Amino acid sequence: METYNNENRYLILDCCKDVDVCKCASLVASGGVIVYPTDTTYGIGCNPYNNSSVERIFKIKSRCEKKPLPILASSIEDIEQVVLLSKTGKLLAKKYWPGGLTIISPLKDKNISSKITAGKIGIGVRIPDNKCILSLLKRCKYLVGTSANKSGEKPSKSFSDVLSSSLRGFDALLDGGTVENGVESTIVDLTDPANPQVIREGAVNSKDIYTALA
Repeated sequence: METYNNENRYLILDCCKDVDVCKCASLVASGGVIVYPTDTTYGIGCNPYNNSSVERIFKIKSRCEKKPLPILASSIEDIEQVVLLSKTGKLLAKKYWPGGLTIISPLKDKNISSKITAGKIGIGVRIPDNKCILSLLKRCKYLVGTSANKSGEKPSKSFSDVLSSSLRGFDALLDGGTVENGVESTIVDLTDPANPQVIREGAVNSKDIYTALA
């Protein structure tokens, strides 16, 4: 049965219930903004093709619109419909996906909301290693995949963290308990595949990435 957070009026759904995961996918398809567990932290996302939904993400997080947003998918095949994944990108994807590495690659699908790239040529993509979010992604294909917290605040690593946080304005929270990692993904920029750059250290050690590419 659906339940609501009475104070803030968002739907609370359960990762363990297939009907709830389907409900989340329907919300995304209709323009909703949802919070969900990943392998790194809880994320907040929407349909990356929906401009108004993407704008809501920036507003909810109080995020600067000059900062691009990443996209999650459940397969490399789906990711390659969105970005141009280089030989270097495919090497890292094979080694670290599903997992805590976000790869920035040149955008291929021009129908993606322009708000997501923030005027840059590349976009961050990732396949998360979490059964719940992968189940959701198989139904909605793509999700904006930024951390579920106000900009400048700590990411949420549990359902209770989200409940007690200052994050407001989303439509549903998919309960997946406490996530395994609790550390944001490492981000590597491959827009110039000949010169890979780790721009955020996170769940994957940057030394391991450079070693893999040596």
